[in-house]
Amino acid sequence: MSSDAKAPVGTPVIDGTKDYKPLRGKGYDLKKPHITETPITWGNWYKHVNWLNVTFIIGVPLAGCIAAYWTPLHLYTAIFSVVYYFNTGLGITAGYHRLWAHTSYKASTPLKIYLAAVGAGAVEGSIRWWSRDHRAHHRYTDTEKDPYSVRKGLLYSHLGWMVMKQNPKRIGRTDITDLNDDPVVVFQHTHFIKCVIAMGLVFPMLVCGLGWNDWAGGFIYAGILRIFFVQQATFCVNSLAHWLGDQPFDDRNSPRDHVITALVTLGEGYHNFHHEFPSDYRNAIEWWQYDPTKWSIWTWKKLGLAYDLKQFRSNEIEKGRVQQLQKKLDQKRAILDWGTPLDQLPVIHWDDFVAESKNGKALVAIAGVIHDVTDFIKDHPGGKALISSAIGKDATAIFNGGVYLHSNAAHNLLSTMRVGVLRGGCEVEIWKRAQSENKDTIVVNDSTGQRIVRAGDQVTRLTQPISSAEAA
Repeated sequence: MSSDAKAPVGTPVIDGTKDYKPLRGKGYDLKKPHITETPITWGNWYKHVNWLNVTFIIGVPLAGCIAAYWTPLHLYTAIFSVVYYFNTGLGITAGYHRLWAHTSYKASTPLKIYLAAVGAGAVEGSIRWWSRDHRAHHRYTDTEKDPYSVRKGLLYSHLGWMVMKQNPKRIGRTDITDLNDDPVVVFQHTHFIKCVIAMGLVFPMLVCGLGWNDWAGGFIYAGILRIFFVQQATFCVNSLAHWLGDQPFDDRNSPRDHVITALVTLGEGYHNFHHEFPSDYRNAIEWWQYDPTKWSIWTWKKLGLAYDLKQFRSNEIEKGRVQQLQKKLDQKRAILDWGTPLDQLPVIHWDDFVAESKNGKALVAIAGVIHDVTDFIKDHPGGKALISSAIGKDATAIFNGGVYLHSNAAHNLLSTMRVGVLRGGCEVEIWKRAQSENKDTIVVNDSTGQRIVRAGDQVTRLTQPISSAEAA
């Protein structure tokens, strides 16, 4: 995230980017108050609504659903609608998203023209507008400058940000000079309404009409309703992909990975990976994960239509995965009982330890640490007599192989019974001093500050059992 992500709204930042300037129309006057800066009331609510988007996203699909009641669906029209759905969907995922917004690969001019055309057929704005907002979304994820932040609500990130007007002064700044230098992008943006009408409605109607004389079906099913479904699928990348699933690479922001979102969005559902490695042409990195957009780009490369496919190094990907796994381990470790830390235990002299043991407390000393096993005697697998024989004594050798080489679980359980640390002249004290003076000994703490105790590294476990010292 950029360092200026938390700067107050309207604060000028010198970061190499420029304010967004529309290529068509007059745009907004940034010096004048925007309607979003006034509260929504019964008298002005309609001014807050983006009526053009409402018409395209809600009004037209609603009219199409009503018209479909009187329009029969022919088999060829249904098949073509599905095929064109996938083509226009790829126009967004492979074109708008991975090619232009993230430049994750390079495309030949014919492929660019195809993706720009079918992308317009999805009716989701121009490449230039779409990519500008998406770059802002990545740069300012989950902040006020994120155009469709899920922090403002699932419905807002899915639909609300388009049907309600947004203050352009609040949208994060991004660099789109590369898009301004792309003639395909500029042409589509300048003539966007014409492209939408041609590819969104006229083209599918002509295919169905000239192909099998189903003009109405082509207009309703392959046109209007197909647009509605591809829009809703794409919108799920902004909403569902930030709400449903796992976060295997980083959980500091909302993006998540889930197969359901991938199925809905032509492979865009592995969104946690994508936000961590946005310039990778893949969303799914495992062979079995569903990502038809990746497969399409790879196929275009084989056909000579795409090149310079970018991939993050697997070493960096796995580092991110391991770091997140470690973070989850630390969170899990933090809720477990590892016993009182040694530096928080009272220091007890040997004579006091023996005296307390004779006064009814079942205390045993192992590796210089005193443990109260009173409540465990009856549950000891070796029997009450065996553990009772070690009360008031140094049981280090007994515990570490003298009688039985205890398991890792036994050492972990024993750590929860700590009550003190021994001070005295016994062999355990000498061993403890040697351990503390060992410069090769490294204490590792997790992200919560707790010491990491790995299997075999418990303080009570010794590699070579030492002789018992039953008296000071």
